[in-house]
Parts: sequence; C-alpha cells; structure tokens
Amino acid sequence: MGTLKDRAKIKAAVIRRKKETYVPVIPEKQLGFIHHNVDCIGCRACEIACKDKNGLPPGPRFRRVQYIEGGTYPEVYAYKLNMSCNHCAEPACLPVCPTGAIFKRKRDGIVDIDSTLCIGCRRCEAACPYGAPQFDPIARIVKKCNLCVDEIDAGRQPYCVMACMMRVLDVGPIDQIWKNKLVTKATGPTDKVVRQVKHMADPELTKPSIGFIPHSKGKVE
Repeated sequence: MGTLKDRAKIKAAVIRRKKETYVPVIPEKQLGFIHHNVDCIGCRACEIACKDKNGLPPGPRFRRVQYIEGGTYPEVYAYKLNMSCNHCAEPACLPVCPTGAIFKRKRDGIVDIDSTLCIGCRRCEAACPYGAPQFDPIARIVKKCNLCVDEIDAGRQPYCVMACMMRVLDVGPIDQIWKNKLVTKATGPTDKVVRQVKHMADPELTKPSIGFIPHSKGKVE
C-alpha cells in the first residue's frame, strides 16, 4: 500500500482526469523505430539490454523478438519480427488510463508512464493491440518501453539500438523513415520501408511509429 501522500496524489489525479476531455497530442517531431526483418539473426541482445536497463524481473519484456516460420518444403522461409512500444500517434493505452499516468511528450512523441500515478489496473495492457504495456508482478504496476527517454534527452540512442550487433534496429523521425529519406544503421538509401508486416495488428488502430524492411514472405498484400 502506498503512503497517505501517494494515495492523495492518485485521488487528485483521478478527479482531474474525470474533468478533462482527452485531446490527442500532436508532437513537434515523432520518433519511431525501424527494423530490418531479413538481416535480424534473433540473438535477442536487444531484449536483454532492455531488461537490464529497466531492471525487469522474469516475465515482462518491453522488447520482443518473434520467430516467424512457414511454407512447405522446398519453399520454406524464416525471419524475425522485433517490436516494443510503438509510441503511436493515437495510442490506445493513453485515453483508457484512469489516473492520467500515461502521457505523450510534445517534443518527440514518446509515450511514457508516470509510475507514481499508476495503480496497476492494467486497462492499458488490455487496450494495446501490440502488447506493449507489461505488468510488473513485483512492483504491481504497469511498465513499458519509453524509448530510453533519458538516453534520448542526453543525445544518445536507446539501449536496444546500441546493443544490436547486426545494426538492424534503429530510431529516428518516423516520417523520414516511412518516406525512405532517413538512412540509418538498419536501412540503406534504396531499401523499401513498409508500415505493416504479417502477424501485426492493423496500423490504422493506433497509427504506430514503426517501419520495417520486410522479408518477401512477410509483406502484407
């Protein structure tokens, strides 16, 4: 149980939240991820770096590497799909939070959680179509990727990006990534970036800030 001061702070936030009407934040710049599905080897260094950075116990994973396999011999295929919080333009987690703990930064579009206001109701976890919010069974609150906001503010990159040995994961202004105008470690000047790959929820739900260099079998027709 929290202290009286903590409970009073949460109660005040709930009252304020009920009086407010949710207005989507239009950031000055929207940061997002780019992932190369083909060249990713699935080493999970990004996952481990993320868990280490955030001190996560067994269970929660802010970044998840998924192994996608299919086909029939001899036409078989395999590739990796790497996702975390997508810092969506219209995040489903934000408006359902009863205390206003989840917020979107105006300067760069990062979606973060104020852990002092989170009551662990897990509504955000249920609302997110990408499984980004993760319940911490020890802290009894919900946490998620905040794009290593302290590193971003210091002019550095997120831990997952810095840990990627194949340089298939990167971050940058998402509009430039989608238009193939941003050359990052994960992509070259001629690579074709797509907004959705197979086994991914419809981007129109929340308009996620992520792009992919897709495997030929992972393209959405």
